[in-house]
Order: sequence, then C-alpha cells, then structure tokens
Amino acid sequence: MDQLNAMRAFVRVVEVGTFTRAAELLDLPKPTVTKLIQQLEGHLHAQLLNRTTRRVTVTMDGAAYYERALRVLGEIDELDQSMTSSQARPSGRLRIDVSVPLATDIILPALPGFHARYPEIQIDMGLSDRPADLIGENLDLAVRAGAIDDQSLIARRIGEMMLITCATPGYLAKHGTPQHPRDLEDGHLAIGYRRAGTSRILPFTFASAKETIEIQGDYVVSLNEGTGYVAAGLAGLGIMQVPTFMAMAHIAAGRLVPVLTDWCTKPKPLHIIYPPNRHLSNKVRVFVDWLAELFARNALLQGKPLLPCPGGVAAGALAHQPEQAA
Repeated sequence: MDQLNAMRAFVRVVEVGTFTRAAELLDLPKPTVTKLIQQLEGHLHAQLLNRTTRRVTVTMDGAAYYERALRVLGEIDELDQSMTSSQARPSGRLRIDVSVPLATDIILPALPGFHARYPEIQIDMGLSDRPADLIGENLDLAVRAGAIDDQSLIARRIGEMMLITCATPGYLAKHGTPQHPRDLEDGHLAIGYRRAGTSRILPFTFASAKETIEIQGDYVVSLNEGTGYVAAGLAGLGIMQVPTFMAMAHIAAGRLVPVLTDWCTKPKPLHIIYPPNRHLSNKVRVFVDWLAELFARNALLQGKPLLPCPGGVAAGALAHQPEQAA
C-alpha cells in the first residue's frame, strides 16, 4: 500500500463526504480510492469511516487520524516546497473563484503581466458572487467582497471598495432626483441586490455627520451578481448603490449620474480566502502577493471614493452597519 496516497485519499473523502466526489478531485477512479481507504483501515486495524448509500461520515478513530494526517501532509508539502522553491519556478494549475466584475475589470486585464512573470502557472478561474465551497470545489483561493460569514476560513484583507449611489439620466428625468435617502421610499425604484442562495434583499445604507439611515426601497428587479446588477441600473430600472470602480466609466460617459452625494455609503472589505488547515503552495503564494499588489495600486480598491465624503463622516462610521452588496 502507498500509505501517503491512502492518507491523501482519506483526507479528501472526509472533506467532501463522498467517495465519488473525492475520486473526481483526486483524478482517480472511484474503485482506486475505495481500495486505498480499505487498505489504510486494514493497515491501522481500525474503522475510519462509516459508509451509507448516500453519505460517508467519520468515526471517532477516523476523526483523530484526520487531524494528524492533515498535519503530516502539510509538513510534507511544506518540506517539498522548501526544497524545490530555490530550484524551480512556481508551476501547476491554480484554481480560484472571483466575482465577475473583479475578474473582468481588474484581474483579467492585468493577468498578462502575471503570466509573463510566471509562465508555468495555469489558472482555472470560476466567476461567481456566491459563497465559495473551497474544499468541496477543490479551490486554492477565492476573492470575495463584504463580510466573511464562514469563520473557519483564513482571510487576508487586500482592499476596500467604496459604493456610490447613481441612476441613469433617463430614470431621473422620469422619477426626479432624490434629495434625501427617504425619498427612495416614495415614488422611486431601487435595484435590489441579494446574496446568492438567499431571498433577502440587502438595504441601502446612508450616513451623514448626524445620522445613519437604512432604506429598503421598492424594486422591479433584484439580482445576485454584480455585472447584472449594473446592467439593470443602466437599463433605467432604478437607483443603485454600486462599487466606484464599476461606476466610474459610466459616470464619465454620462450613462450614470451620482445622486445623494451629501451622504456616505458603507465601504465593502475585499478578502482573499483560503481553505482552513492548508499550507499555501508556491504557486498560491506568488499569485496572492501579485493580487495584493494589483489591488494596492488601484485607489478605488483601497477605500478612495469617487466623490468626497462630506460632513466629516469617516468610512468607519458605517463599519458596524449591515452589509450592502452590489
């Protein structure tokens, strides 16, 4: 028995909960994974997994073995990396997931520079706004805006997006220009945004030097993805709160007009998130460092608003308010 391969197979089965999915992620036939686990249990004289027709669960012995196997595999990977890093360029497939706007507006235009520096790294990029299942989807990392709900994930903060409230000239000509956030609740429409996988529409949040206001306006359409959200706003379907980096070109071209500029909106933190209990490979390390540098060079991803925030309201004034996403 190849004990190291058996250990890796066992760890993957525990993490994803099925032999079939583990075999897919390991790029092995399912019978091979099954045989590796059986041989490992025979070698240890212990049952590590409880098998049912629908799900695999870990036994008490299996849970203890899993924790130690993670440490052992992590130390082996770290040792391999330390021995090869000075002799070889980072290489291999890098599996990441990012939102569509960050990918199309920020990351992909700059990616040729990364490829020129690290030509042996291949990137498999998924595009979504939904919470990422890093282990189940075998992802190396994801980039997410807003609060990180899963506290078991490791998160590195790399920036902050400011939001701007805006609408098309045609919409404002028809409905009028709001002078106060409460106007959005009377005769106006808001583009609704909801987190992927939920039906809850996130409120608009505004702050002045004197007060903070949440608005849950009427809407014609709600969306759970940023590019579609902006497209709905550009179609004149309502007023929206959108990250400044997504609105800048449209405002400059006259397609969107900022409104309620006497009020600040809540900034959204940007994080790179990693699976728990994993050591970062060289390919992940260099990509994370490159991404952090890329975001650091963009003022609109470091908390700088398109328009000055009036009234002396600092970005931190909204730090503890409910999240508004776009």
